[in-house]
Amino acid sequence: MNFVAMDFETASAQRHSAVSMALVVVRDNVLVDEFYTLIKPESYFDARNTKIHGITEADVADAPKFPAVWDHIKQFYTPNQLVIAHNAPFDNGVLRETLGHYGISAPHYLSLDTVRTSRKLYPQLSNHKLNTVAAALNIDLEHHHNALDDTVAAARILVTQAEQFGVDPVSYTHLRAHETVLDL
Repeated sequence: MNFVAMDFETASAQRHSAVSMALVVVRDNVLVDEFYTLIKPESYFDARNTKIHGITEADVADAPKFPAVWDHIKQFYTPNQLVIAHNAPFDNGVLRETLGHYGISAPHYLSLDTVRTSRKLYPQLSNHKLNTVAAALNIDLEHHHNALDDTVAAARILVTQAEQFGVDPVSYTHLRAHETVLDL
């Protein structure tokens, strides 16, 4: 499979408050490139979010704002590009809301949620949280809620699913085109 995996962490419940993000590029089921950055949001920091990911306002004081990050990564969000995430509605929402906050048009791309594929392919699991699915598939997730570690784990989950079940059951039943379900 060829795809890009993404993950965001946020400063608060506001979807435009991204404080970190990561991308991983997968070609022929091999992770070939990765990108991670802190982001300075134009938002307050909620202590609950900081407790989850550990990123503080001081950590992002010198980080770029999202438009500078977008200039670096927008090449990965094209109409024929598959972009995956574990709990993709959240990450797609953060991307869309952050872009909208800065007056940047949201791109069109294909999206796949590994929570949904995991629910279908591994119904026996007690839940389908990233750390649970990763552990069940023997995928290392050393720093849960670190955007890069979460992105790598999500990418490895999808590669494992494709290797175990083939590409059709994974992609065609859960593929979304920029938030629009495709019933293929």
